[in-house]
Amino acid sequence: MFDLTASPEWMALTKHHEDIGDVHLRQFFAQDADRAKRMTTGAADLVLDYSKHRVTGETLALLIELARAAGVEARRDAMFAGAHINSTEDRAVLHVALRMPESEKLTVDGQDVVGDVHLVLRRMGDLSDRIRDGSWVGATGKRIRAVVNIGIGGSDLGPAMATDALADYASPDLVSRFVSNVDPVDLYAATHDLEPATTLFVVSSKTFTTLETLTNAAAARQWLLDGLAASTKDGSVDEGAVAKHFIAVSTNAKAVTEFGIDPANMLEFWDWVGGRYSYDSAIGFSLMVAIGHEAFADMLAGFHAIDEHFRTAPLERNLPVILGLLNVWYNNFFGAQTHAVLPYSHRLARFPAYLQQLTMESNGKSVRLDGSAVEGQTGEIFWGAPGTNGQHAFYQLIHQGTKLIPADFIAFAEATHDNGSQQDLLMANCLAQTKALAFGKTAEEIAAEGTPSALAPHKVMPGNRPSSTIIAPKLTPSVLGQLVALYEHTVFVEGAIWGIDSFDQWGVELGKVMAKELAPVLSAEEAPDLSGQDASTAGLVRRYRTLRGRAT
Repeated sequence: MFDLTASPEWMALTKHHEDIGDVHLRQFFAQDADRAKRMTTGAADLVLDYSKHRVTGETLALLIELARAAGVEARRDAMFAGAHINSTEDRAVLHVALRMPESEKLTVDGQDVVGDVHLVLRRMGDLSDRIRDGSWVGATGKRIRAVVNIGIGGSDLGPAMATDALADYASPDLVSRFVSNVDPVDLYAATHDLEPATTLFVVSSKTFTTLETLTNAAAARQWLLDGLAASTKDGSVDEGAVAKHFIAVSTNAKAVTEFGIDPANMLEFWDWVGGRYSYDSAIGFSLMVAIGHEAFADMLAGFHAIDEHFRTAPLERNLPVILGLLNVWYNNFFGAQTHAVLPYSHRLARFPAYLQQLTMESNGKSVRLDGSAVEGQTGEIFWGAPGTNGQHAFYQLIHQGTKLIPADFIAFAEATHDNGSQQDLLMANCLAQTKALAFGKTAEEIAAEGTPSALAPHKVMPGNRPSSTIIAPKLTPSVLGQLVALYEHTVFVEGAIWGIDSFDQWGVELGKVMAKELAPVLSAEEAPDLSGQDASTAGLVRRYRTLRGRAT
């Protein structure tokens, strides 16, 4: 690999940043009456206004040249073709295949990928329909009233976020819950008010070996068996009870069967699906149960619409390319550390948390594809909260703080529960915030209002704070799919620019290995040998064991 930061394209952007980096957005707008029109583009149901960024037409042209120098188009095409672009794991990266129409063909490593996907989708649809219409019954013959998804990371964040986002499309006859944390309180909170006889668990683990997920699944199985036993006169439980209350999403049929789940109720997914890109696969089964297979199909169609836009649109009008390049602009040339995502929809409260894994697990890398160290910064810290809640919490820092924080505002013309005036007020807040961030309020303007001179400096709003505004008609299943695909491909563009593998996560693995090593040290009856531990860890182990009343 060549060092892109030493390329002519990077050098040109460095020089350009020196020329315009301090120019105020007020000046950009004053000099160009057509700026907002030229810097607004769309795809499917999404409209992106990126005019409130500290860029000019020349900036965008230079960024596009950088993308071409980095081979973004070639790497994108390789992904869609099924090439093994996840080089450290020697895998294809084919989350885009999860939402391809059945009429499309894609063969990867000799396998009909699209055919496999739709086979699983049909099985998901059949199982979800049976649960929704009451034909699936538990061990006592009662229909299922609650579905509890047990997973962690991508097996939790995606389906949990989407279930919240699409709650207005969900069946009122079913309760949806999610358990991810190995903290026993998480499972308790999800199940303490449920009836075991009417509860179904969906255990999502590709290998069926994930420590947190399997620990929670075993505890859920015990909760189920204890509850069923308590409801009978003699305390007996049918041996097949577990199979009637558990579904697995995995590739490990042997482990699933040993757990007590009928392998006929195991839904498959593949190693070319990364966990953080997987909720539109069988990992989203609990979501399909909640909203139905038709709405799930609408969501997949939304994903695919943006996939096709990303695959075919010219870079100059390509939404993920534009957003990804803007992120690189602030991250690498302005030194911005974080990125705020601010959805003006209560239903998207968990969207920033979902994006944290998508973006930071993907691009939190410090070595490039060839193992050499990156030059400069890679992934931003993503964070945020919904709408007006955030305005009364952290917007102060974005407006008047010392840090540059680019922000994405996500808004909808219509709420899923719209009473007219409140949605107008919500949108007024959204648009006012982007305006205030961009243009601020000068000392002269504040003085003209009669503000005392001692107070005036405190009320100055510097402005020149960049933001994107993404507007859609309404938060529907299709629009949710479009939004997620938009950010997936934005992450892709950034990773391609930085020359990193956005699809592995080796940094997560070390902690897992160490946790497995430490677990028996913490729980052993006899005082453990701590000679192999560092002084801090050994001291903390002793403290924990003392608090638990165990020998040290």
